[in-house]
Amino acid sequence: MRQAIAEAVVDDDVLGKDPTADRLERRVADMLGKDAALFFPSGTQANQTGILLHTTPGSEAICEADSHIFNYEYANAAWLGGVQFVPVTSDRGRLDPDAVRAAVRPGDRHHPRTTLICTEQTHGASGGSVVPVETLTQLRVMADDLEIPVHLDGARLWHAGAALGVPLADVAACADTVMVSMSKGLGCPAGSLLAGPAALIEEAWTIRKRLGGGMRQVGILAAAGLYALDHNLERLAEDHARAARLFAACSEIDGLRPVPPDTNTLRIDVVRKDLPAEEVSRRLADRGVWILALGPDWLRAVVHLDVDDNGIDRAIEALHEAVA
Repeated sequence: MRQAIAEAVVDDDVLGKDPTADRLERRVADMLGKDAALFFPSGTQANQTGILLHTTPGSEAICEADSHIFNYEYANAAWLGGVQFVPVTSDRGRLDPDAVRAAVRPGDRHHPRTTLICTEQTHGASGGSVVPVETLTQLRVMADDLEIPVHLDGARLWHAGAALGVPLADVAACADTVMVSMSKGLGCPAGSLLAGPAALIEEAWTIRKRLGGGMRQVGILAAAGLYALDHNLERLAEDHARAARLFAACSEIDGLRPVPPDTNTLRIDVVRKDLPAEEVSRRLADRGVWILALGPDWLRAVVHLDVDDNGIDRAIEALHEAVA
Protein backbone atom coordinates (compact mmCIF):
# COMPACT_ATOMS: atom_id res chain seq x y z
CA MET A 1 0.00 0.00 0.00
CA ARG A 2 2.84 2.42 0.80
CA GLN A 3 4.39 1.66 -2.57
CA ALA A 4 1.06 2.41 -4.26
CA ILE A 5 0.95 5.72 -2.39
CA ALA A 6 4.49 6.59 -3.48
CA GLU A 7 3.77 5.76 -7.13
CA ALA A 8 0.34 7.41 -7.33
CA VAL A 9 -0.37 9.59 -10.36
CA VAL A 10 -1.70 12.86 -8.97
CA ASP A 11 -2.93 16.28 -10.03
CA ASP A 12 -5.03 18.93 -8.27
CA ASP A 13 -8.31 17.61 -6.87
CA VAL A 14 -9.46 21.06 -5.78
CA LEU A 15 -9.54 21.82 -9.49
CA GLY A 16 -11.25 18.46 -10.09
CA LYS A 17 -8.35 16.89 -11.96
CA ASP A 18 -6.77 14.20 -9.75
CA PRO A 19 -6.90 11.01 -11.88
CA THR A 20 -6.36 8.57 -9.00
CA ALA A 21 -9.10 10.16 -6.89
CA ASP A 22 -11.37 10.01 -9.95
CA ARG A 23 -10.69 6.27 -10.33
CA LEU A 24 -11.49 5.55 -6.69
CA GLU A 25 -14.66 7.64 -6.74
CA ARG A 26 -15.92 5.91 -9.90
CA ARG A 27 -15.10 2.47 -8.57
CA VAL A 28 -16.82 3.00 -5.21
CA ALA A 29 -19.89 4.53 -6.87
CA ASP A 30 -20.20 1.46 -9.11
CA MET A 31 -19.74 -0.92 -6.18
CA LEU A 32 -22.52 0.83 -4.27
CA GLY A 33 -24.84 1.13 -7.25
CA LYS A 34 -24.83 4.93 -7.12
CA ASP A 35 -24.36 7.58 -9.79
CA ALA A 36 -21.29 9.20 -8.28
CA ALA A 37 -19.03 9.37 -5.22
CA LEU A 38 -16.80 12.00 -3.62
CA PHE A 39 -13.64 11.50 -1.54
CA PHE A 40 -13.52 13.08 1.95
CA PRO A 41 -10.76 13.37 4.56
CA SER A 42 -12.96 11.72 7.21
CA GLY A 43 -16.17 9.80 7.74
CA THR A 44 -17.55 12.46 10.06
CA GLN A 45 -17.18 15.13 7.38
CA ALA A 46 -18.80 12.85 4.81
CA ASN A 47 -21.69 12.02 7.18
CA GLN A 48 -22.27 15.67 8.00
CA THR A 49 -22.26 16.54 4.32
CA GLY A 50 -24.89 13.86 3.77
CA ILE A 51 -27.04 15.44 6.48
CA LEU A 52 -26.63 18.95 5.06
CA LEU A 53 -27.62 17.73 1.60
CA HIS A 54 -31.01 16.50 2.78
CA THR A 55 -32.07 18.84 5.57
CA THR A 56 -32.90 22.47 6.29
CA PRO A 57 -32.17 24.50 9.45
CA GLY A 58 -34.86 24.01 12.06
CA SER A 59 -35.84 20.56 10.82
CA GLU A 60 -35.40 17.13 12.41
CA ALA A 61 -33.49 13.99 11.46
CA ILE A 62 -34.34 10.59 12.94
CA CYS A 63 -31.44 8.36 13.94
CA GLU A 64 -30.70 5.26 16.01
CA ALA A 65 -30.10 6.14 19.69
CA ASP A 66 -26.66 4.50 19.89
CA SER A 67 -25.49 5.53 16.44
CA HIS A 68 -22.13 7.13 15.70
CA ILE A 69 -23.75 10.04 13.92
CA PHE A 70 -25.70 10.92 17.10
CA ASN A 71 -23.16 10.18 19.83
CA TYR A 72 -19.68 10.65 18.37
CA GLU A 73 -19.82 13.57 15.94
CA TYR A 74 -19.94 16.47 18.41
CA ALA A 75 -23.53 17.54 17.67
CA ASN A 76 -22.32 18.74 14.28
CA ALA A 77 -25.76 18.46 12.70
CA ALA A 78 -27.05 21.05 15.15
CA TRP A 79 -23.91 23.20 15.01
CA LEU A 80 -23.44 23.20 11.24
CA GLY A 81 -26.96 22.73 9.91
CA GLY A 82 -29.38 23.69 12.66
CA VAL A 83 -30.76 20.16 12.57
CA GLN A 84 -32.23 18.47 15.63
CA PHE A 85 -31.80 14.71 16.02
CA VAL A 86 -34.61 12.47 17.24
CA PRO A 87 -33.02 9.25 18.59
CA VAL A 88 -34.98 6.00 18.32
CA THR A 89 -33.93 2.96 20.35
CA SER A 90 -33.53 -0.37 18.59
CA ASP A 91 -32.35 -3.95 18.94
CA ARG A 92 -28.63 -3.78 18.05
CA GLY A 93 -29.06 -1.04 15.48
CA ARG A 94 -31.97 -2.67 13.66
CA LEU A 95 -34.36 0.26 13.40
CA ASP A 96 -38.00 -0.80 13.48
CA PRO A 97 -39.80 0.98 10.61
CA ASP A 98 -42.94 1.32 12.76
CA ALA A 99 -40.95 3.02 15.53
CA VAL A 100 -39.36 5.34 12.99
CA ARG A 101 -42.74 6.15 11.47
CA ALA A 102 -44.07 7.02 14.94
CA ALA A 103 -41.19 9.48 15.39
CA VAL A 104 -41.86 11.32 12.11
CA ARG A 105 -43.37 14.77 12.51
CA PRO A 106 -45.13 16.61 9.68
CA GLY A 107 -43.96 20.13 10.45
CA ASP A 108 -46.90 22.24 11.48
CA ARG A 109 -47.27 25.41 13.53
CA HIS A 110 -46.03 23.64 16.64
CA HIS A 111 -43.58 20.96 15.47
CA PRO A 112 -40.48 20.80 13.29
CA ARG A 113 -40.60 18.82 10.07
CA THR A 114 -38.79 15.49 9.70
CA THR A 115 -36.44 15.84 6.72
CA LEU A 116 -34.12 12.82 7.01
CA ILE A 117 -33.74 9.29 8.41
CA CYS A 118 -30.22 8.11 9.30
CA THR A 119 -29.20 4.48 9.73
CA GLU A 120 -25.91 2.67 10.33
CA GLN A 121 -24.34 -0.50 8.86
CA THR A 122 -22.68 -2.20 10.65
CA HIS A 123 -23.84 -0.85 14.01
CA GLY A 124 -20.71 -0.01 15.96
CA ALA A 125 -22.07 0.40 19.49
CA SER A 126 -23.67 -3.03 19.35
CA GLY A 127 -20.37 -4.67 18.49
CA GLY A 128 -20.44 -4.41 14.71
CA SER A 129 -23.87 -6.01 14.38
CA VAL A 130 -25.23 -6.43 10.87
CA VAL A 131 -28.61 -4.97 10.02
CA PRO A 132 -30.47 -7.44 7.75
CA VAL A 133 -31.18 -6.28 4.21
CA GLU A 134 -34.87 -7.03 4.82
CA THR A 135 -34.96 -4.52 7.69
CA LEU A 136 -33.25 -1.86 5.59
CA THR A 137 -35.64 -2.54 2.71
CA GLN A 138 -38.66 -2.11 4.99
CA LEU A 139 -37.21 1.16 6.24
CA ARG A 140 -36.66 2.31 2.64
CA VAL A 141 -40.26 1.50 1.67
CA MET A 142 -41.58 3.39 4.69
CA ALA A 143 -39.33 6.39 3.96
CA ASP A 144 -40.39 6.46 0.32
CA ASP A 145 -44.03 6.35 1.39
CA LEU A 146 -43.43 9.45 3.53
CA GLU A 147 -41.14 11.06 0.92
CA ILE A 148 -38.25 11.31 3.40
CA PRO A 149 -34.68 10.64 2.21
CA VAL A 150 -32.38 8.13 3.94
CA HIS A 151 -28.67 8.53 4.71
CA LEU A 152 -26.60 5.45 5.54
CA ASP A 153 -23.50 5.68 7.74
CA GLY A 154 -21.78 2.72 6.10
CA ALA A 155 -18.34 3.20 7.62
CA ARG A 156 -18.17 -0.58 8.02
CA LEU A 157 -20.39 -1.46 5.08
CA TRP A 158 -17.55 -3.63 3.74
CA HIS A 159 -17.91 -5.92 6.76
CA ALA A 160 -21.68 -6.11 6.37
CA GLY A 161 -21.32 -7.17 2.75
CA ALA A 162 -18.81 -9.86 3.69
CA ALA A 163 -21.00 -11.18 6.51
CA LEU A 164 -24.20 -11.16 4.46
CA GLY A 165 -22.57 -12.55 1.33
CA VAL A 166 -24.42 -10.09 -0.91
CA PRO A 167 -23.25 -7.34 -3.28
CA LEU A 168 -22.65 -4.02 -1.55
CA ALA A 169 -25.13 -2.38 -3.88
CA ASP A 170 -27.91 -4.54 -2.40
CA VAL A 171 -27.17 -3.13 1.06
CA ALA A 172 -26.65 0.44 -0.17
CA ALA A 173 -29.94 0.41 -2.06
CA CYS A 174 -31.74 1.31 1.17
CA ALA A 175 -30.33 4.84 1.16
CA ASP A 176 -30.18 7.93 -1.03
CA THR A 177 -26.66 8.75 0.17
CA VAL A 178 -24.10 6.34 1.61
CA MET A 179 -20.83 6.98 3.44
CA VAL A 180 -18.09 4.34 3.41
CA SER A 181 -14.74 4.50 5.22
CA MET A 182 -11.49 3.32 3.67
CA SER A 183 -9.80 3.02 7.09
CA LYS A 184 -12.36 0.66 8.66
CA GLY A 185 -11.09 -2.85 7.96
CA LEU A 186 -9.37 -2.01 4.69
CA GLY A 187 -6.16 -0.69 6.26
CA CYS A 188 -6.00 2.76 4.65
CA PRO A 189 -4.41 5.63 6.58
CA ALA A 190 -7.35 8.00 6.00
CA GLY A 191 -10.30 8.75 3.77
CA SER A 192 -14.01 8.15 3.29
CA LEU A 193 -16.40 8.53 0.38
CA LEU A 194 -19.96 9.77 0.04
CA ALA A 195 -21.98 8.21 -2.78
CA GLY A 196 -25.37 9.07 -4.19
CA PRO A 197 -27.22 10.74 -7.09
CA ALA A 198 -25.01 12.80 -9.39
CA ALA A 199 -26.79 16.10 -8.61
CA LEU A 200 -26.39 15.60 -4.86
CA ILE A 201 -22.72 14.65 -5.14
CA GLU A 202 -22.11 17.78 -7.20
CA GLU A 203 -23.67 19.79 -4.37
CA ALA A 204 -21.61 17.78 -1.86
CA TRP A 205 -18.45 19.09 -3.55
CA THR A 206 -19.46 22.63 -2.55
CA ILE A 207 -20.26 21.60 1.03
CA ARG A 208 -16.94 19.76 1.33
CA LYS A 209 -15.14 22.90 0.17
CA ARG A 210 -16.97 24.98 2.79
CA LEU A 211 -16.00 22.51 5.50
CA GLY A 212 -12.34 22.67 4.52
CA GLY A 213 -12.28 19.22 2.94
CA GLY A 214 -10.78 20.17 -0.39
CA MET A 215 -7.32 18.61 -0.84
CA ARG A 216 -4.78 19.02 -3.61
CA GLN A 217 -2.80 15.87 -4.51
CA VAL A 218 -5.32 13.62 -2.76
CA GLY A 219 -4.42 10.80 -5.14
CA ILE A 220 -1.80 9.62 -2.65
CA LEU A 221 -4.68 8.69 -0.31
CA ALA A 222 -6.94 7.48 -3.09
CA ALA A 223 -4.19 5.13 -4.25
CA ALA A 224 -4.29 3.48 -0.83
CA GLY A 225 -8.02 3.00 -1.27
CA LEU A 226 -7.65 1.38 -4.68
CA TYR A 227 -4.96 -0.94 -3.31
CA ALA A 228 -7.23 -1.87 -0.40
CA LEU A 229 -10.13 -2.75 -2.68
CA ASP A 230 -7.82 -4.96 -4.74
CA HIS A 231 -6.07 -6.72 -1.85
CA ASN A 232 -7.86 -6.26 1.48
CA LEU A 233 -11.56 -6.45 0.75
CA GLU A 234 -11.75 -10.18 0.05
CA ARG A 235 -9.92 -11.10 3.26
CA LEU A 236 -12.43 -9.53 5.69
CA ALA A 237 -13.91 -12.94 6.50
CA GLU A 238 -10.60 -13.81 8.19
CA ASP A 239 -11.15 -10.97 10.66
CA HIS A 240 -14.69 -12.18 11.32
CA ALA A 241 -13.44 -15.69 12.07
CA ARG A 242 -10.78 -14.40 14.48
CA ALA A 243 -13.35 -12.22 16.26
CA ALA A 244 -15.51 -15.33 16.70
CA ARG A 245 -12.54 -17.16 18.27
CA LEU A 246 -11.92 -14.25 20.62
CA PHE A 247 -15.60 -14.32 21.59
CA ALA A 248 -15.45 -18.03 22.41
CA ALA A 249 -12.43 -17.49 24.66
CA CYS A 250 -13.94 -14.46 26.42
CA SER A 251 -17.09 -16.45 27.12
CA GLU A 252 -15.03 -18.69 29.40
CA ILE A 253 -13.54 -15.84 31.48
CA ASP A 254 -15.36 -15.09 34.73
CA GLY A 255 -16.27 -11.43 34.90
CA LEU A 256 -16.66 -10.96 31.14
CA ARG A 257 -19.81 -11.32 29.07
CA PRO A 258 -19.08 -10.87 25.36
CA VAL A 259 -21.82 -10.28 22.80
CA PRO A 260 -21.75 -12.76 19.89
CA PRO A 261 -20.10 -10.89 16.99
CA ASP A 262 -21.55 -10.64 13.50
CA THR A 263 -18.33 -9.25 12.04
CA ASN A 264 -14.87 -8.19 13.22
CA THR A 265 -15.96 -6.14 16.23
CA LEU A 266 -16.52 -7.69 19.64
CA ARG A 267 -18.38 -5.97 22.47
CA ILE A 268 -17.23 -7.29 25.84
CA ASP A 269 -19.35 -6.38 28.86
CA VAL A 270 -17.41 -6.32 32.14
CA VAL A 271 -19.86 -7.68 34.73
CA ARG A 272 -17.58 -7.53 37.79
CA LYS A 273 -18.70 -4.50 39.80
CA ASP A 274 -15.25 -4.03 41.33
CA LEU A 275 -13.50 -3.85 37.97
CA PRO A 276 -14.18 -0.83 35.71
CA ALA A 277 -13.73 -1.36 31.99
CA GLU A 278 -11.13 1.42 31.92
CA GLU A 279 -8.99 -0.51 34.40
CA VAL A 280 -9.21 -3.65 32.27
CA SER A 281 -8.19 -1.60 29.23
CA ARG A 282 -5.20 -0.18 31.14
CA ARG A 283 -4.06 -3.62 32.28
CA LEU A 284 -4.35 -4.92 28.71
CA ALA A 285 -2.30 -2.01 27.39
CA ASP A 286 0.40 -2.84 29.94
CA ARG A 287 0.50 -6.27 28.30
CA GLY A 288 0.73 -4.87 24.75
CA VAL A 289 -2.92 -5.44 23.83
CA TRP A 290 -5.08 -2.46 22.86
CA ILE A 291 -8.80 -2.88 23.58
CA LEU A 292 -10.80 0.31 24.03
CA ALA A 293 -13.12 1.05 26.97
CA LEU A 294 -16.15 2.77 25.48
CA GLY A 295 -18.19 2.92 28.66
CA PRO A 296 -17.87 2.30 32.39
CA ASP A 297 -18.63 -1.38 31.96
CA TRP A 298 -17.85 -2.43 28.40
CA LEU A 299 -14.93 -2.85 26.02
CA ARG A 300 -14.69 -2.91 22.24
CA ALA A 301 -12.18 -5.17 20.53
CA VAL A 302 -11.66 -4.73 16.78
CA VAL A 303 -9.92 -7.43 14.76
CA HIS A 304 -8.21 -6.12 11.62
CA LEU A 305 -5.60 -7.05 9.03
CA ASP A 306 -2.69 -6.36 11.42
CA VAL A 307 -4.00 -8.94 13.92
CA ASP A 308 -3.08 -12.53 13.06
CA ASP A 309 -3.79 -15.78 14.92
CA ASN A 310 -0.83 -15.19 17.22
CA GLY A 311 -2.26 -11.80 18.05
CA ILE A 312 -5.56 -13.39 19.07
CA ASP A 313 -3.64 -15.84 21.27
CA ARG A 314 -1.86 -12.90 22.96
CA ALA A 315 -5.14 -11.05 23.48
CA ILE A 316 -6.78 -14.10 25.07
CA GLU A 317 -3.86 -14.59 27.45
CA ALA A 318 -3.81 -10.90 28.35
CA LEU A 319 -7.57 -10.86 29.03
CA HIS A 320 -7.23 -13.80 31.41
CA GLU A 321 -4.43 -12.04 33.28
CA ALA A 322 -6.09 -8.61 33.30
CA VAL A 323 -9.35 -9.87 34.77
CA ALA A 324 -7.65 -12.22 37.24
